[in-house]
Amino acid sequence: MGRSTKTGLEDIARAVGVSKMTVSRVLRGSSGFSEETRERVLSEVEKRGYLPNRIAAAFGAGATSTLVGVCVPRFASSLFGSTLESINATLTRLGYQTMIGSHDQMPEEEEVWLKGLASWRPAGVILVGRRHTSDTLSLLRDLTVPIVEMWDLNTQPIDVSIGFSHFDDGYRMGKYLLSRGREKFGYVGAMANRTTMGRNRCEGFEAALQDAGTALAAREILEDHPGFYAGYYGTETLLSREQKLDSIYYHDDEMAIGGMAWLASQGVRVPDDIGVAGWGGMEAASIQPRRLTTITVPTTLIGKTAAELLVGRMRGEPVRDVTVIPTHLVPGETG
Repeated sequence: MGRSTKTGLEDIARAVGVSKMTVSRVLRGSSGFSEETRERVLSEVEKRGYLPNRIAAAFGAGATSTLVGVCVPRFASSLFGSTLESINATLTRLGYQTMIGSHDQMPEEEEVWLKGLASWRPAGVILVGRRHTSDTLSLLRDLTVPIVEMWDLNTQPIDVSIGFSHFDDGYRMGKYLLSRGREKFGYVGAMANRTTMGRNRCEGFEAALQDAGTALAAREILEDHPGFYAGYYGTETLLSREQKLDSIYYHDDEMAIGGMAWLASQGVRVPDDIGVAGWGGMEAASIQPRRLTTITVPTTLIGKTAAELLVGRMRGEPVRDVTVIPTHLVPGETG
């Protein structure tokens, strides 16, 4: 049985044969009842998937929620940080508050966060990505509130989707590097044990190479999180196995910048000896000695639009189910 936001204390009390007050005291961890009663109440709570209404407990049964739950993969990412700031500023302007969580590219962690959020009866939910557990999908249906999936475009969304195709971004970069005369390609990525949006970009990149009659010569996908140092030692590991690459595509800009630092330490010239391309349009990419070849993501626009679409849905206004936000290839000087 999926978790239900509609089951009340009365239903549990009636099923167990105790008072509503007893159920409430069990859930609060109070005393004054037998261990058998506690176990029977908790068993019924689990069976029904009951979620307490915390906003009613805090503000009264007639309270209306103005909370919006927002869950992103990582707080440490500058891209998601920028998007969160934009969402929060827009929701605050429109009279709502955010409750923020992260899932580290693990759908099971998103599910745990959402179960906690549900007890606050949010007015709406914004999620990053389109991979969710079956229990998450069931809970979202039970919540019966507007839901926006952002960042990774879903053409068949739960409710509303806004974003772009990571596969297409990778494909576009592959075509660009091929047009520059590059012939032997490598890839350095991160989070090998997760299904990430970076993996979708790599698949798009490989598809572009295959369409041109070639293939990825070598790859190094680390179990670490993406970052400058991961790019640094990922490049070292990649080139220790395959030394004849003339181009490397990275999970994101930070990893590309880390990779260029390692190449510079070895006297490898970019782009003369080897081309480098990243993804994301991170701030650090624009202040390198040579501007990084990358694809920029309009993070502020995505956040603002996601929040406005959600509020429009909550207010019963006509809202487009799928909104594409274009990304842009920056040729730079490293590809």
